[in-house]
Amino acid sequence: MVRVGIIGGSGVYDIEGLKDRRFEKVSTPFGYPSDEYVIGDLEGKEVVFLPRHGRGHRILPSEINFRANIFGMKKLGVERLISVCAVGSLKEELRPLDVMIPDQFVDRTNQGRPTTFFGDGIVGHIAFGNPVCDELCDILYESSKSVKATVHKGGTYLNMEGPAFSTRAESNLYRSWGMDVIGMTNMAEARLAREAEICFSTLAMVTDYDCWHLSEDVTVEIIVQNLMKNTEMSKKILRNAVKMIPQNRSCACASGLKDAIITNREAIPEETKKRLDIIIGKYL
Repeated sequence: MVRVGIIGGSGVYDIEGLKDRRFEKVSTPFGYPSDEYVIGDLEGKEVVFLPRHGRGHRILPSEINFRANIFGMKKLGVERLISVCAVGSLKEELRPLDVMIPDQFVDRTNQGRPTTFFGDGIVGHIAFGNPVCDELCDILYESSKSVKATVHKGGTYLNMEGPAFSTRAESNLYRSWGMDVIGMTNMAEARLAREAEICFSTLAMVTDYDCWHLSEDVTVEIIVQNLMKNTEMSKKILRNAVKMIPQNRSCACASGLKDAIITNREAIPEETKKRLDIIIGKYL
């Protein structure tokens, strides 16, 4: 059975309609994920759901254990991963309550978030020019249209550090670079999913115009109001998207590590091989 992973962002802490659900606490070599995974049947597919910030929204973006979250998905057999997130818009045409499916990322984090499984005696360099799965993006786009969402396909997600929102000077700088939306979490997930050979796509739900837009400053009150509206739309999109995902993958995501590992196999420490076996084992 196809296993689809969903990481819920701000406002998405559960997925209604999951049948035969069970909770599973997963340990990883990188510590524990944000919360227990919820596994169940949705639209005939086995879905693995994880709330990124933990239930009750307890974890700052900078505190998220991204490696554990993605490793846990891999350990549970997930091959496709949809990341739902709230974003601010950096363009007039990307309006609050719109949906955006980015195909590029720019990283502006500054606290050294671990965004690779490599290290400790093994070096790997993934190809990341196209950081998302085109096939999964197409499915999210078609699903969004089918539920009458105003959806924009393609564009760049700027990953800031947080937890504070941007200054107006920063917001205008990012606009001058041609960025489309701004958020605090998705770059690390995209990188790690590629290393784990998991198809990845972002479902970015626009909650506000970032503070460049002089009509309003970004406030938690505004965001929470729109989060509630976006949450219902995102769940409709997810249900339809899960139905549309085919049994087999025909994209290149499944072999993302094929030529990435450059360390001599005999030089990789046995402990590192053991720790990363579910990710690198087939290439050793």
